Amino acid sequence: MSSPTLIQTLGAILFAVAVLHTFSTRFFERLAHAQPRHAGIWHLLGEVEIVFGFWALVLMLFMFGIQGQQAAIAYLDSRQFTEPLFVFAIMVIAGTRPVLEFTGASVRFMARCSPLPPGMSLYFLCLAFLPLLGSFITEPAAMTLAAMMLRDTLLAREVSTRLKYATLGVLFVNISIGGTLTPFAAPPVLMVASAWNWDFAFMLTHFGWKAAIAVVVNAGLAMWLFRKELDHMDTPLVNAPAPIPLGIVCVHLLFLVLVVVFGHHPVVFLGLFLFFLGFTTAYPRHQNPLILREALLVAFFLAGLVVLGGQQQWWLEPVLMSLDTDAVFFGAVALTAITDNAALTYLGSLVEGLSSEFQIALVAGAVTGGGLTLIANAPNPAGATILKEKFSDNTIHPLGLLVAALPPTLVAVLAFRGL
Repeated sequence: MSSPTLIQTLGAILFAVAVLHTFSTRFFERLAHAQPRHAGIWHLLGEVEIVFGFWALVLMLFMFGIQGQQAAIAYLDSRQFTEPLFVFAIMVIAGTRPVLEFTGASVRFMARCSPLPPGMSLYFLCLAFLPLLGSFITEPAAMTLAAMMLRDTLLAREVSTRLKYATLGVLFVNISIGGTLTPFAAPPVLMVASAWNWDFAFMLTHFGWKAAIAVVVNAGLAMWLFRKELDHMDTPLVNAPAPIPLGIVCVHLLFLVLVVVFGHHPVVFLGLFLFFLGFTTAYPRHQNPLILREALLVAFFLAGLVVLGGQQQWWLEPVLMSLDTDAVFFGAVALTAITDNAALTYLGSLVEGLSSEFQIALVAGAVTGGGLTLIANAPNPAGATILKEKFSDNTIHPLGLLVAALPPTLVAVLAFRGL
């Protein structure tokens, strides 16, 4: 491992501070109550979506002061912000009323066709069908749909804290592994698919069928364990709004598909997104308020992760490359908990001469650990932003998420290493 530069050292320190900050958001919320004069700034620092963006700003201030303006701007220009922009656009579109009602109607229809009680069936489909659907509509879109459905059904009434965290843990893990049926939907797969020539057939045979089994097992176990608390999920909405015309729904779905298709080209999908905003303005009676604030917070979180993550290659890459095929799987699972899993696989794609077994183990480990923390997988902040209002103090405790995600993560480990 070569000696790091001053900026790389500062970047690693600030990254560690940011990770610690994500575990300390409740501390800032308490400060807001204890010091009402400065409650605004403490509430801001208590938002987990702010954390990486804030410490990325600190890094850039250091870079401006030490290396100068040109070097700092050149570094920012070298970062790839397509993913945060894409997540912002897809979250807003997937979170609109026409898309949600279409998805909800589809899931409820499948639930009625199931021999299980409606509440149990609906819960299972939210945690199994929608994550697997993420292989086609992308993981951020699937996360948005699943989180909003769970918020409006399961969490519409008060349920036990154990159920809340168990659901969150299974959702995050299943979204992370459920996007591996195709080479374009999961960020850690997307980073390497082109470089390593992984096509649809390769993903399905080496990852997809194993992931599908793990997703079904995780959702089924959670459903059975909490079956006594799920009866209310299928309760019809009181004062349900008027049906949305089919044409409006089709236009929304078309925009969703087009943004997914052009997800690697921000100039195209952001242009489509602007047209979409115009369309929603033209038909406001068929819309709920767009989740622009939530989507912007998630995009800010991911952009901060991109900026800070760019200074971690000096220590991450040697750690990964020092592992053998078996160790790299578990090493990737552990490292994913403290850094975005797409960053790990991206670093792997830069190394020449890796064996096929090493490549598969690296990606399998990265997606397996994608549910352990909020920063482990790009869609996780989206789900947390939507669901955190249902948790105590509007905060998802990182340790609670870690503990809840361990059992479904173990199932994913058994699927990828044992099947």
